[in-house]
Amino acid sequence: MRVSVALCTHEGERYVEEQLRSILAQTHPVAEIVVGDDASTDGTIATIERIAAETDVPVAVVRHDPPLGVAANFADAIARTTGDVVALSDQDDVWHPDRIATLVAALDGVDLVHSDARLVDADGRPTGATLLDSLEASPWERERMAHGGAFEALLRRNLVTGATTIVRRSAAVAALPVPDGWIHDEWLAMTAAIGGGVRLVPDATIDYRQHGANQIGVRRLGLAQKVGRLLADDDGSHDRKARRAESLARVAHERGLGTPEQRRILDEKAEHERLRAGLPRARALRIPRILAGVARGRYARLSRGTLDVARDLLERRDRPGSAE
Repeated sequence: MRVSVALCTHEGERYVEEQLRSILAQTHPVAEIVVGDDASTDGTIATIERIAAETDVPVAVVRHDPPLGVAANFADAIARTTGDVVALSDQDDVWHPDRIATLVAALDGVDLVHSDARLVDADGRPTGATLLDSLEASPWERERMAHGGAFEALLRRNLVTGATTIVRRSAAVAALPVPDGWIHDEWLAMTAAIGGGVRLVPDATIDYRQHGANQIGVRRLGLAQKVGRLLADDDGSHDRKARRAESLARVAHERGLGTPEQRRILDEKAEHERLRAGLPRARALRIPRILAGVARGRYARLSRGTLDVARDLLERRDRPGSAE
């Protein structure tokens, strides 16, 4: 298989050389690297061009000014690739030497494969945690993601991180463009789960750097922080979730993705998220609607169960536009 790399950068001078060298050192060689740069003003481009001059692997750099943003930048880079498979890459991680070989071997029968990752600090020192541990992925979620149940797991929440992902180019291009409100990895994972399937490789295949300036990172919350989130103001996330669920259901119907039963479930998911977004400001008035969702099994099947029940009961809905 010809493996292309879609690498997106923005002010990545500090880390991009180490990442590029780890890509070029793969035991399964990559066929090309397509770099989408979002208006970097540091030495990112100069670093990439210097390394490109040292290798026979074609490296194409596309500069965006004004910047496209993460999702659109990755979508553009993916569309410019030519390989059979696209490996997604952040600018500040480090790939383990057998990352591509391991994930390509797991691609049989599915469209997208992702893995766990070892979390490291800004200097590359392991923190002692992995990505899936920090996401608190449950045994049920890990089993479903690894053995053909990604659709059910991803209906509840995203568990696929783009930096750990490879995807068949045909499936990735067919999923474009990425609708408003979605991040590229979430969208590719969900459309693949509906269509050609998703598989989790439980091993860490990259060092996922956490340095405080990540555009998208991961952080495990303590008990106090979790409680604080339950009691916090709704920041508009419910409206975003509703729009996302609606766009996913619409695209599935328009493109004939999945089975009729899967499309029915996506319609139910969209309705569930609209109802959650429209819960009243007064907590007492939310109770009948929330209990109705619990009775219909929607919180268990389409949300994160008890956690989202508690969130919907407790969070403040005082922002403008909240229902009375």
